[in-house]
Formats: sequence, structure tokens, C-alpha cells
Amino acid sequence: MRVCSFCNEDIQEGTGTMYIKKDGTVYFFCGSKCEKNMIKLKRVPRKVKWVKK
Repeated sequence: MRVCSFCNEDIQEGTGTMYIKKDGTVYFFCGSKCEKNMIKLKRVPRKVKWVKK
């Protein structure tokens, strides 16, 4: 099991998205909502209310 890099939810095998930046850091996302919030909108997870802490 992997954990979402934005919301810390468990990701089942065969689902989710892996995003690799040019500097080599790897992010795992459970869905497009988390991916858009982190990559496109550049939000910080601790400031978003719906994120599990």
C-alpha cells in the first residue's frame, strides 16, 4: 500500500497516479483532486481543511 503525498490516504494497488519531478522527487496521488491541488494550485496540505492530518 502506498500513501497519497497530499492527503495521506491509503492508495490501493493498481490505482492512483505517480508524479515524478525533474529533480527526481516522487509523489503518489490518490486522485486528480490531490494532484491538481499540489502541482497546479501549489497548495500546502496542512492549510487545506479536508486533508487528513
